[in-house]
Amino acid sequence: MAVVTVLAACSGAEGAGSVPPVESRSVRPAVRSPTCTATSKLIPSCGAWWGIAPEVFTGAPVEQALHGAEARMGTAADVLHVYHRGSELFPTGAEIRLARDPERPRLLMINWKPSFEHTWADIAGGALDRRIDRLAAHLRRKFPERFFLTVHHEPENDVNPARGSGMQATDYAAMLRHVVLRLRERGVRNAVVVMTYMGAPNWAAKPWFEDLYPGDDVVDWVAMDPYADHRVQDFDGLVNKTRKEYPDWPGFYRWMQARFPGKPVMVAEWGVFERPHDRSFKRRFFESVSRQIKRYPQIKALLYFDSPQAPRGDTSFDSDQGADRAFAELARDPYFRSTPVPRP
Repeated sequence: MAVVTVLAACSGAEGAGSVPPVESRSVRPAVRSPTCTATSKLIPSCGAWWGIAPEVFTGAPVEQALHGAEARMGTAADVLHVYHRGSELFPTGAEIRLARDPERPRLLMINWKPSFEHTWADIAGGALDRRIDRLAAHLRRKFPERFFLTVHHEPENDVNPARGSGMQATDYAAMLRHVVLRLRERGVRNAVVVMTYMGAPNWAAKPWFEDLYPGDDVVDWVAMDPYADHRVQDFDGLVNKTRKEYPDWPGFYRWMQARFPGKPVMVAEWGVFERPHDRSFKRRFFESVSRQIKRYPQIKALLYFDSPQAPRGDTSFDSDQGADRAFAELARDPYFRSTPVPRP
């Protein structure tokens, strides 16, 4: 199985140290190594980006949500993960302000579902070309900086394998190719494209799973969105989920190493659900990330999904004091504090 050799975290970055209680924390910028840089595809040469989708489903405006989450964890995020759908134009003014913050600039990970009314085959056939062109004009005018873009993330559970459904796996691949190439043809060269999978073995075992991929020429990063449910005990089990029902499935990280040896891996969403009968689980899980992350050098970005009301439970990182302290220590780990975010 192929393994990508990448640089380990640079020395001299900010140490985690002791973490003060949340009420006394201030958001301090990380101490970065001047020798660590990001490539044109936003790959950090040292360690990995630390990111967050903040306070999701709370109704908080994005600036309030991010500033609140950063205050709670006591450090700034490298990557802000935001969600858009349909004809919405992005990034918004608020998202641009956060990306261009002179004290702590952030990368944007923009998650876009182009339509809930049209099939993938419709989009690939040009049904949304005017929408794509309008978005391209907005991006050229408002946001020339590099940003991450994922289009209709987690497509697996939307696949309809029936012939003519317009939602076959091959239709998804055609849709993603069409959207990316049309944006590029209209001058959007700053979008770093991320192909985001669910990261679940039951979907990876489907016979059409490999047909989802649109091609290396349109995909810059590959990503997974795994969550720590009752089957998962630590970070190793999160990024390499297996099931006895699918004995041939090696786990997502192992599969990505073999399938995409030349591409960086993003954990675009990850979350840890509450366990009512084991209140220390979140704390132990966050501690396992610190111990185990360096085993996965191809993972170059880790973006937490912070929500008190996620569809399957509470993934807020500070639901108890032990989890809060462990997450704050993780957020300040030198592995995530090495490479400076490129400034506009």
